[in-house]
Amino acid sequence: MKETNHLGKRRKIIDGFEKVTGSAQYTADVSLAGMVHARPVLSLYPHARINAVHAEAALAMPGVIAVLTGHDLNRGRAAPSRSRMILALDEVMFAGQPVAVVVADSEARAADAAALLDIDYEVLESVDDAEQAMTDELLVWPHGAPTADGSMASLHGGEASEQNVQKASNIDQQRVFERGDARAALGSAHVVIDRQYNNAWVHQAYLEPHAVVAQPGVRPGQVTVYTSTQGQYTVRSEVAGALGLRERDVRIEPMTVGGGFGAKYGILDALVAAVAMHLRRPVRMVLSRSEDMLTTMPAPGITTHVRLGADAAGQLTALDVHVVIENGLFSFGHAGIIATVIGGMYRCENVRIETLEVVTHRSPTGAYRAPGVPQALFALESSIDELSRQLQQDPLELRYLNAVETGDLTGTGQPWPDIGLKACLDRARQHPIWRSRGQTPGEGVGLAIGGWPGAFSPAGAVCRVDTDGTVRLHVGSVDISGVHSSMVLIAAETLGVEPEAVEIVQGTTDSGPYAPGSGGSQVTISVGGAVLDASEQVRDQLVDLAAVQFEAHREDIELVGGQARVKGVPGMSVGIGQLAQRAQRQAGGPGPIVAEGRAAIKAGAPGFIVQFVRVQVDPDTALVTPLEAVAIQDVGFALNPMLVEGQMQGGMAQGLSIGLYEGLAFSGGTLTNPNFLEYVFPRADNLPPIEAVIVEQPSVNGPFGARIVGEPPITAGAAAVANAIRDATGVRVTQLPVATEALWRLMQASPN
Repeated sequence: MKETNHLGKRRKIIDGFEKVTGSAQYTADVSLAGMVHARPVLSLYPHARINAVHAEAALAMPGVIAVLTGHDLNRGRAAPSRSRMILALDEVMFAGQPVAVVVADSEARAADAAALLDIDYEVLESVDDAEQAMTDELLVWPHGAPTADGSMASLHGGEASEQNVQKASNIDQQRVFERGDARAALGSAHVVIDRQYNNAWVHQAYLEPHAVVAQPGVRPGQVTVYTSTQGQYTVRSEVAGALGLRERDVRIEPMTVGGGFGAKYGILDALVAAVAMHLRRPVRMVLSRSEDMLTTMPAPGITTHVRLGADAAGQLTALDVHVVIENGLFSFGHAGIIATVIGGMYRCENVRIETLEVVTHRSPTGAYRAPGVPQALFALESSIDELSRQLQQDPLELRYLNAVETGDLTGTGQPWPDIGLKACLDRARQHPIWRSRGQTPGEGVGLAIGGWPGAFSPAGAVCRVDTDGTVRLHVGSVDISGVHSSMVLIAAETLGVEPEAVEIVQGTTDSGPYAPGSGGSQVTISVGGAVLDASEQVRDQLVDLAAVQFEAHREDIELVGGQARVKGVPGMSVGIGQLAQRAQRQAGGPGPIVAEGRAAIKAGAPGFIVQFVRVQVDPDTALVTPLEAVAIQDVGFALNPMLVEGQMQGGMAQGLSIGLYEGLAFSGGTLTNPNFLEYVFPRADNLPPIEAVIVEQPSVNGPFGARIVGEPPITAGAAAVANAIRDATGVRVTQLPVATEALWRLMQASPN
């Protein structure tokens, strides 16, 4: 790639000033004339019949406007997914399901009145976990689970869920991905690793709770929704579907997002829109932390049984995986994502992956950054680590021997496009942490690999030049990670202007060019391609105008420093703003300088990563202290290295947290730690320094060779922690998060 002026350089994010000064506008900051405040009342029970809702005391409170139930808002529509649920009607299906909404003239009065609402429940028997779901005759959906159009997993690069085959079952989906004969190959393998691994449910732990403001339109049947969301077009579809509206009558205004990690695709939007349309008034709902954790969509609990076979040289000969995904009330579609990755990290001719998606009376689960992959790779990479020990081989070299390359198959049988996993392992081989391991008693170094195939979708963008030389990019994507700052660099690089001269205009569903949701690490390669296309068209328009003005060949025109100039001829230059002004005023001329770019790539730009963790384990207490962490990731080309490093460090911090700290706790079907006091995640002093090492193996599909960045960093951290603990103590943990007491018991029982 030729030398660049702006791309590949460290640049601050374009909205950093607004965020650090507190002037960025979040949904909770929206205030509309006549706006009222809504507070949900959530079910206390995982399964119960609603005999009556007694609202008299709540309605008698000062400032209370209404108490609404499903009989007021649902209009007989069944909910096939969490995002299309309004309120429970006659039966609650999970603890945390919204049963009623109290509306008042202030948040405080709405909360006080909600506490007085008296709901008469008849508690029913519930299916509380996956084990009960698969063995008990009690069915969550006796008449078959409702099905949605498509799958939320497809927004993140997974396969769409299949239709239910067995309607009356708590196993909502059972799928098998297979090539060769894994079970026969296991029988003839030189060594077999056979282990089961368990992962707790995990919450995304974003700082900003879910928040929605809805305003009824001028005409009945219209609504505008201001929301913290990763995908405005997805929310529009979900709200329209839930309320029986035309999509054209639902307008989504995406606000600044205070963290999402896959969780913000419209959980409350239909409910708040329904309240606003019912009352004909603007309504705001901002969840408390406990409400958020009770009623939203965490990552599922996953149990993975891995049987792994290899020959004496360490070549994998068989992989047999059985995965049980505890989805809660609705199926999500993790299976295809998990199968793609767990069966696609290593070359193996004989692979069988069976996935069971199980429903229970718990809150529906959803996406959390690389959905299902950290859990799957905890199981796979722990088994690979054990295999290397059984064979007495270097764990990095064993991985290098078997690592997939371009054209090798994923777990679902599709060939990988160009990938750079081995380039990451090459870099890892030389790292000081790896080369110096094994020198300090009580310390261990763990290695794991990870990756993400990445979603990709068609997208559009509009680029125009104003008469003052400002370049404006109109996009429909939502910026959750600084990605719009990279779009600015693409336009600046293409048009020869400073990044400060480029302005992003984020459109609504009415005004923005179509863009996919900000999930699956797809915005850079999807929207970035459209921005590049639009910028190149504008560049051509500017060059043509300058060539006519200077009576020069267009090949002799260059765009530099916000000007079009003739190469090698001092003084023959003109500002791009002046060109725009002339184009707009010239009768019979070319017209305004504007272009619509489009992109629809045919394949993704997968990202792979190698992660190290060095830990210390106290021999007396089993307390695990992470000391150092390293993420070595192939990003293709780092459009903005500062942002890339931030993604790598943040994702690895989350992976370490899944390994050591985070887990939702349940008593039966009821969540017992729905707050940040009892839900444990790391503070700054619980995390080690995280080194980000960028590898650049350009992708043929991403703009300027860029690959996906956001998902891979979370995928291998938990596995690396588990392998580091094994290296330090000699015992293998098979359940995450690593509980200190459980690890202590393993250490006491170990003969090492």
